[in-house]
Amino acid sequence: MSPPTTPTQPTRLPEGDASLYLHPQTLARLGTFELRAKMVVEGVMSGMHRSPYHGFSVEFAQHRPYVSGDDLRHLDWKVFGRTDKLYLKQYEQETSLDLVLLVDASGSMSFGSRTFADASGVGRKESPDGRLHWSKFDHATATAAAFGYMALRQGDRVGLGVFADHLRIALERSGAQGHWRRIVGALSTHTVDKPTDIGRVVDEVLAKLNNRCLLVIISDLFADPAQIRTALARIRHKRHDAILFQIVDRRERFFDINDAAPFEGLEGEGRIRLDPRAIRTAYRQAFEDHLDKIEKITRSFGFDYQLVNTHEWLGPHLAAFVARRNAVLKRLKSG
Repeated sequence: MSPPTTPTQPTRLPEGDASLYLHPQTLARLGTFELRAKMVVEGVMSGMHRSPYHGFSVEFAQHRPYVSGDDLRHLDWKVFGRTDKLYLKQYEQETSLDLVLLVDASGSMSFGSRTFADASGVGRKESPDGRLHWSKFDHATATAAAFGYMALRQGDRVGLGVFADHLRIALERSGAQGHWRRIVGALSTHTVDKPTDIGRVVDEVLAKLNNRCLLVIISDLFADPAQIRTALARIRHKRHDAILFQIVDRRERFFDINDAAPFEGLEGEGRIRLDPRAIRTAYRQAFEDHLDKIEKITRSFGFDYQLVNTHEWLGPHLAAFVARRNAVLKRLKSG
């Protein structure tokens, strides 16, 4: 739905620590997606300076055959000298999970209730690249870019899928130099006027995977919970791991609109006019019930779940999530 927005006081650009440059309205001022992605990465990494997120450990575990796109820094040249074959060193801390980023580009992801004009403080009505608002898709792509960078930095391979009713963009997994720029380029796209078909997308992705992977699904998850349960069950059956980031805009969650207005479905549902006050209580209860169902379904498979508010700064929350996840993994491993 596309409700009207309420003007707010303009905000000043933050100064100082890089993580402060990750408020959505600050990112919206940057001219290119690549520049926004770099700011996200810098802020997230600065927020992780005390986290247990490290790359390869010093304790050697095993070799695995080299695959095109792997990081050449971890080749075992002694083995190559003896066998004339390329093998990579793997270490005890490595999970042997490739990272696959799945970003929802369906119609509902184009929604955003904070306009550029509300927050720029410079009298401009749009960002340098022509966007009028910071959308859920903007937040999702920034999250994906940061995750991809962190994984590549520690020597992992990263793949990308951008989806709606089916997988629309797919990048093969790679750890090669320059792959992050290809990821950023693929994320510099737009939403489509289509619904999300998470079941079909997961089937398409799983058909391409021949080893265990970590799937990071970044979406508003506006889909039937039963369909989401089935998709996650397939991921678990194939012995993959998963993280779900559910991206939600504050206005669509709390429905803080007082005036009657036309509401238009972003995935072809049509337009209706209604009084938000008449349905607010029931709407908010239904919305919270949906969030609760998605989290319970996700955690029932042992997967991680994180609710993300597009009005909040991205960097500190993302850094804290990664730190918490790795602390848990470290405790499980030591226990």
